[in-house]
Amino acid sequence: MATVTARVLREAIGEALRDRMNSDVVEEVCVELGLDPPDPPYDVAYTSKRAYVVRRLAGKSLAELITLAIRVDEEHDAPELRELVSRVAPVGVAGQLKNLIFAADGAKPRIVLRDAINNDLAVVDNERYCLVYDRPLDAAGLTWRTLTDWWREREQLTDHSDEEVSRSLYRRLAKSLDSDAEQLILRRYAQRYVDLGPDVPALIPQVYLHYDPYTTRELGPATSALTRQRMDFLLLLPNRARIVIELDGVQHYADPRTRQADTGLYARMVAEDRQLRLRGYEVYRFGGRELQDPVKGARLLDEFFTQLTARHTG
Repeated sequence: MATVTARVLREAIGEALRDRMNSDVVEEVCVELGLDPPDPPYDVAYTSKRAYVVRRLAGKSLAELITLAIRVDEEHDAPELRELVSRVAPVGVAGQLKNLIFAADGAKPRIVLRDAINNDLAVVDNERYCLVYDRPLDAAGLTWRTLTDWWREREQLTDHSDEEVSRSLYRRLAKSLDSDAEQLILRRYAQRYVDLGPDVPALIPQVYLHYDPYTTRELGPATSALTRQRMDFLLLLPNRARIVIELDGVQHYADPRTRQADTGLYARMVAEDRQLRLRGYEVYRFGGRELQDPVKGARLLDEFFTQLTARHTG
């Protein structure tokens, strides 16, 4: 099987658009995709539509081309692009991020559909206890730089330095974590921002995956339709890769009252993991005991994050 290179993907995107639309529409779609005009100027009306698109794709990395190919496939039904992308790397999670609700540190937010047609959500109660990121993701996923830029605007920190804004956001994220082990995970990952720079993907704590408007107190623990409403940590990487990191305390495998092993609880947890993986998520679990010793835990986490980065950057 031939290697799928950036050149191959550029040509394939050009051919996909050429075969599905006329010259004027090709130009419009290139603009919608955010592609810079070709340099030197290139008149699509009198030349090849495929070559025109390829020129506008010049300079795009393989990761960016994968994201564009997925988008063209979704919007114009191009299974040939879907097949190529599947040969490059895991496609990741289908669909676009619309609402990221995270860092919950208090009462459960009350969420309603403001516009059910557009899937626009609104937090109408307890908003102060969570953060909501609703900007579109670019090809790089959600980086620390992007998140701190959002935080600067949200908190009106325009006169503060990048370091001050970064520290402010870190403190807010840390507030949402209860255990020392969770704090250790966030702290060790945050060191990567210091060592590698702000374009490292952001580690997002306490992210709502599902949302049940009723509380366990109202429904009872056995009647909620959704088994795992929040993820401990989430990374949004390029190519729609979504990495879930879970810290397993006793509540994940035992009755919280008796501390006796609960096989039903464990079975529900692994069943949910299977569903997440089938949807394209990667799920990694740490046992709480692994991180009890902060020195050994730090080494373990540093090695894990290094290996995870290598897996996704090739």
